[in-house]
Amino acid sequence: MALFREGLHRLATVAAGARSLASGVAVAADYAVRSLATPSGLRGIALEWAWLTAHVALYPVGLAGETIRPPDRYRTDALDPLQRSLVCADPATAGTPILLVHGIMDNRSVFTVFRRALRRRGFGTVHSVNYSLFTGDLRSAARELAEHVERLRDATGADRVHVVGHSLGGVIARYYVQRLGGAEFVDTLVTLGSPHTGSNAAYLMPTPLARQLRPNSDVMAELAAPAPGCPTRFVVVWSRIDEMVVPQRNARLRHPDLLVEELELNDVGHLALPVDPRVVHGVCSRLAHGELPLHLVHLRRRRDIGRTATESEVS
Repeated sequence: MALFREGLHRLATVAAGARSLASGVAVAADYAVRSLATPSGLRGIALEWAWLTAHVALYPVGLAGETIRPPDRYRTDALDPLQRSLVCADPATAGTPILLVHGIMDNRSVFTVFRRALRRRGFGTVHSVNYSLFTGDLRSAARELAEHVERLRDATGADRVHVVGHSLGGVIARYYVQRLGGAEFVDTLVTLGSPHTGSNAAYLMPTPLARQLRPNSDVMAELAAPAPGCPTRFVVVWSRIDEMVVPQRNARLRHPDLLVEELELNDVGHLALPVDPRVVHGVCSRLAHGELPLHLVHLRRRRDIGRTATESEVS
């Protein structure tokens, strides 16, 4: 009898997931048709396919690990004017290491354009990591990320780092910040197309990791839990035609305890987010602002809470 009830429970879970997926896909398909049937939507499709082709060619290069190379900023005469301006005007910001974390079934090659832009902007240490293609648990990947951050801090002598995560990489980094004490060491976390409240597309993949990325999973519940006093600022980049985050609004981050700034786009696909010029420029500019003073963090958080309350009253 117990086995029979367990079987019925599993069937009910699968059926509920299938209904949720069907509903989400229907809504996303309707939205995608309306979004893509525009000049900007067609541009987004073209950029997505162009970058997919280039990324396939670059993928083998990204399989090899990258060695941490602390920068030599004692001399600035060899730097171009853009690099020199950041190094001279704000050496603390220029010296903050940046760690790049790729998405599912990917590697560090996805950040080829992004890494070059950060270095040209004047950031001295930009390091990308690879985690296993066979990662089956988001929590374990977050603990592995914690080790990467520790090694980067030891090698550079930095107290805090910036982290940029694409897709799954952003969720892994957020789990590290919120649940594993990473807020102490991460100044800014940038997420590019990360499913902060899960994605219905994860129902298509019957793996333990995919189950953690579904809406209302245990991991999503942990991330929605209170995170009082979190000093890390979040820069969340999301697109209205993201084909991997379904529905697309799940790439937004709405949490009452977190300081969040959003960068919204209407015409960029999931894979092209790390190479779109507006994304690259927007993120580089925000990282170049450096760490916010603590009193401004509290002020902006209060403003966000006030705006949320006003929106709820209007709705």
